[in-house]
Formats: sequence, C-alpha cells, structure tokens
Amino acid sequence: MNLQKFSPWNWFKSENRQSQEATAPAPVSAETPKGLSPFWQMHRELDRWMDNAMRQWGMPAMPEAFASMEGLLKPSVDISEREDEYRISLEVPGVDEKDVKLSIDEHRLLIEGEKRQESTSKEDRYQRVERVYGSFQRVLDLPVDAKVEDIEASFDKGVLTVKVPRDKQAKARRREIPIQGR
Repeated sequence: MNLQKFSPWNWFKSENRQSQEATAPAPVSAETPKGLSPFWQMHRELDRWMDNAMRQWGMPAMPEAFASMEGLLKPSVDISEREDEYRISLEVPGVDEKDVKLSIDEHRLLIEGEKRQESTSKEDRYQRVERVYGSFQRVLDLPVDAKVEDIEASFDKGVLTVKVPRDKQAKARRREIPIQGR
C-alpha cells in the first residue's frame, strides 16, 4: 500500500500563505473612520468572514466592495508524478507565450503572466462580458527531490507544460520504523 497517495506534497503552501496574509482582519477601530455606522462595520466583518470561508474551499475571495478584480484570474493547474519527473500543466487559454514568465525563488516555482484584452473599437457596445483579463501568478513549492537546475517548459495551444526532473539521490524524509514485539 502506497501511503504517499494519502499525504501528498503541499505544492501550494506558499500561495495559500500569501492569500491568507493579504486578508488578515485588522482591528476594526484601527481602520474604521470616525462616525461609521455599526451596521457598516458588521457588513465589513461579514465580508472578511466570507472571503476566508471561500478561500478555504479554493474559491477566489471577492474584494471588498468589488474595488478590484485582482485574484479572479487564476489558471488551473494539473500536477502529476512519475518515477523520474513531476509534470505540471497550467491552462492559460488566450495568453501568448511571450506573456508568460517562469522563475525559481529559493525552492518555489513562480509562474506569472497576463491575459490581455483584445483591442476593441469605439463602435463595440458590449451586451455581456464574462471573460476575465489581467495578471496572474501561481506559486508552487517544489518537493525536496526536485532538480531545479534541469527544469524544462513548453507551451502549446494555451497549455504551459513544466517538467521537473526528480533527483534519485535525494532521500525521502519518510521511512518505515519496524515495530518489535514485546
């Protein structure tokens, strides 16, 4: 029985930490203007509570008063493991290869990019806009056995594929401990 399947590597611990720090509730008195209604204060606290609840379920949090749509563009990621490599696929439809950037920061893989809106003429009168545009960033914490110096990436039909070779010399931190009889 392979217990690795039950305790997978947390690829998103840095990304989750960043999103939690961004919405940590501040004391109400420190940021509340004088004369603000108690109902407005309660509304703000409920918004913060909902943001945190949505984030725990992997949904994007809604910015306060819809001031910005930052964070709504979050490309989907598939991560698979093979004997000799990890394969990361990131779905970025409508994004040009030149608008995607990969970098390594310590032992984290940063995938950044921007989905640009096509130029429109002044004659266009939109009836509905559902597509999301803007910048995105995904931060993936690489496992201990990842060989960061040999990472390769390719881009085809709106899918970014990153191959992360595994170091066979790196020893897993988990080991079995034999149980001796009494």
